[in-house]
Amino acid sequence: MPPPADIVKVAIEWPGANAQLIEMDQVCICAQRDIEYWSLSGSEQFALRYADGPQLYITEQSRGDIKNGTILRLAISPGRAARQLLERIQSHGIDARLEALKELAKLSADPTFATEFINMEGIGTLARLVESVCFNSLKPCISMETTHFGEMLAFTLTAFLELMDHGIVSWDLISLSFIKQIAGYVNQPMVDVSILQRSLAILESMVLNSHSLYHRVAQEITVGQLIGHLQVSNQEIQTYAIALINALFLKAPEDRRQEMASTLAQKHLRSIILNHVIRGNRPIKAEMAHQLYVLQVLTFNLLEERMMTKMDPNDQAQRDIIFELRRIAFDGENDPTGTEKRKAMYTKDYKMLGFTNHVNPAMDFTQTPPGMLALDNMLYLAKVHQDTYIRIVLENSSREDKHECPFGRCAIELTRMLCEILQVGELPNEGCNDYHPMFFTHDRAWEEFFCVCIQLLNKTWKEMRATAEDFNKVMQVVREQITRALAMKPSSIDQLKNKLRGLNYSEILRLRQSERMSQDDFQSPPIIELRERIQPEILELIKQQRLNRLCEGSCFRKLGNRRRQEKFWFCRLSLNHKVLHYGDLDESPQGEVPFELLSDKIPVSDIKSVVTGKDCPHMKEKSALKQNKEVLELAFSVLYDPDETLNFVAPNKYEYCIWTDGLCALLGREMGSDLTRSDLDTLISMEMKLRLLDLENITIPEAPPPVPKEPSSYNFTYNYS
Repeated sequence: MPPPADIVKVAIEWPGANAQLIEMDQVCICAQRDIEYWSLSGSEQFALRYADGPQLYITEQSRGDIKNGTILRLAISPGRAARQLLERIQSHGIDARLEALKELAKLSADPTFATEFINMEGIGTLARLVESVCFNSLKPCISMETTHFGEMLAFTLTAFLELMDHGIVSWDLISLSFIKQIAGYVNQPMVDVSILQRSLAILESMVLNSHSLYHRVAQEITVGQLIGHLQVSNQEIQTYAIALINALFLKAPEDRRQEMASTLAQKHLRSIILNHVIRGNRPIKAEMAHQLYVLQVLTFNLLEERMMTKMDPNDQAQRDIIFELRRIAFDGENDPTGTEKRKAMYTKDYKMLGFTNHVNPAMDFTQTPPGMLALDNMLYLAKVHQDTYIRIVLENSSREDKHECPFGRCAIELTRMLCEILQVGELPNEGCNDYHPMFFTHDRAWEEFFCVCIQLLNKTWKEMRATAEDFNKVMQVVREQITRALAMKPSSIDQLKNKLRGLNYSEILRLRQSERMSQDDFQSPPIIELRERIQPEILELIKQQRLNRLCEGSCFRKLGNRRRQEKFWFCRLSLNHKVLHYGDLDESPQGEVPFELLSDKIPVSDIKSVVTGKDCPHMKEKSALKQNKEVLELAFSVLYDPDETLNFVAPNKYEYCIWTDGLCALLGREMGSDLTRSDLDTLISMEMKLRLLDLENITIPEAPPPVPKEPSSYNFTYNYS
């Protein structure tokens, strides 16, 4: 009888004694049994902990997680441990305090211990200990006493951060003097690395967890002061510094955020991040990659205001921007014509520019997103890359109407697409590491990115020979081109151009087809529905193949009661699938045996069932013998009226599957052999790939191609002599 599910076998250790192997009831975990085993007193003073890993205490909530073979340790209870450590931390001996703080830093990760320690006012004790240490005495020094103080502070800050991260007490309880002290460690140029790491992490947690603490930290720490920490070789320090910059950026009010953005956009800071962080550390760890991704998203979020701002059709300044786009494209110089007159004259030009509303293009920018951000992108292209802008507009205005690429509409939809791809206006995703180095290489990275993509869109439109009806399809291809290029992590705008150059429309079609062909399983609902629709057709095809093989017939060996007889018999199904014909043969036939030589027959309507293996009458006595195992796997019998059987032993597994499937198909039953499952998977996969094959721009002939003439000679072998 198996043991109960809540009983596990574990080993329990006690310092200085041999481990005890016991069966433990997860429903009622108690240290009393182990205390008695080691002759200890006071069960409430002890508790069980894991011996490996984080060494967490076993609680009522976590006892169900104990697995067989787990090693546990009998230790003093969380409350007793917290009380002892608190007393040792407040002692006067430096060595004793240092050892206590080391142990506290380790135990603080345990939520059970943390609760006990915090309830004893442990957080306040640690804060006072930090406030009493002067950071000027913590510079690297040969002095043993200074080294001890540095270690003590590092373990104190580690324990403090671990305890606060449990969320048991509010960060708002932190005093201003404590914040100043921590900020002092960050601003001091020669502080120990371990202290600096923990100080940066504590400040980040303060900013993220308390609005009031953000203002206090922001008064003590600036982005400029954190830049110096990005130029060190220690990647952990760089990671914590960028994390604090991100936290300050994320929690800053709008006006302050714009000021910080201007600082982050400075070429000096971008160069430091690019050269010292991205290129200076190989490989970049996951946490650093995540912080760079967060910084990228927060920087692009500054575009959110323009993205969500609608254009006012009555705002003359905004309308003048559209007039400027028209002037650059068609006039090349200032037009003295009055504004109202221009509005009437330039409707045709606005159509050539590709606006949806030819009379009042301002209406095209009233949807958010992308709002005014699309107009900003178009104006940047027209002024900074004027030749490119004019070429795109004039190229399309000279095409046939059905093939022209509407620049205005494309620019607006492209801006919306880029906002989605780069998560403009969204909060960063936890655990995402998808940052792009090229955005740290240019002062106007967003605008330059748009300019590259609008040229790609125009090029793809021409390659697809698209019309207005194909607009959405072109945008889908362009999205795929952009996302594939970004996935290659180009390190500059020029590298992005090179990547996109290799991802033309033909290459996208090739990649799509390759991915479809290599995809083992299609999980989308339309594909599953297609598979279900195809499956009956394929099963019918397999069924017909099995019946056709039965009509051709097969030769079987005859088995005697005592030894194998080298005699044969042949069986085949009639062409109308109504009768099984069979008869004896003197030797194995080389081809098909005519029905006239098969003297016996069984009407299919008389067949009751088909049995296999040990259920066959001719295998019941032989199934116990090892030498008959192979025969047993190839045996099957037809049971027919009244109580007669026709016994088979197939020559191989393939014939066995063919005949058992064919006989089941005759009886209207499911074909369940391994061969049927394999054939079904293969044929369905081939049929689906054919139906999903992209045949765009491929002319399918209505008539089959002609058969070529026979060659004049079939002597294709080269005569080396």
